[in-house]
Amino acid sequence: MKIGEAAKHANLPVKTVRYYAEIGLVVPNGRTASGYREYSDTAVRKLQFVARARAFGFAIPACRELLSLYEDRSRASADVKRIASARIDEIEEKLQELAGLRDELAHLVESCAGNARPDCPIITGLSGQSRGV
Repeated sequence: MKIGEAAKHANLPVKTVRYYAEIGLVVPNGRTASGYREYSDTAVRKLQFVARARAFGFAIPACRELLSLYEDRSRASADVKRIASARIDEIEEKLQELAGLRDELAHLVESCAGNARPDCPIITGLSGQSRGV
């Protein structure tokens, strides 16, 4: 099938499918006589796999490794679990970072009178200035 149809089946933009082909992540089977990229059902399943992995936030190198394991019937599930566990660790770290940002911003919002006066602790906090400056 042509790239547009493959992209539609994988629920990806054509531009993303082209990019994955350029970096060798999921390659087309070849080209038609008129130069269109041709994707097999297997290639589309790989595109779907990568799209789902990306939705979980896996970076391209991790997607490449997961795709390699997906294709390897003799894979050890421990290898897959290691990659997924590392992603969970990254998510946990990001959640902690976001919680800290939320708490800091909530403190700034609570400190702001929200009235007609120009003095605003939110603006001061975002500028990185202390109240005394």
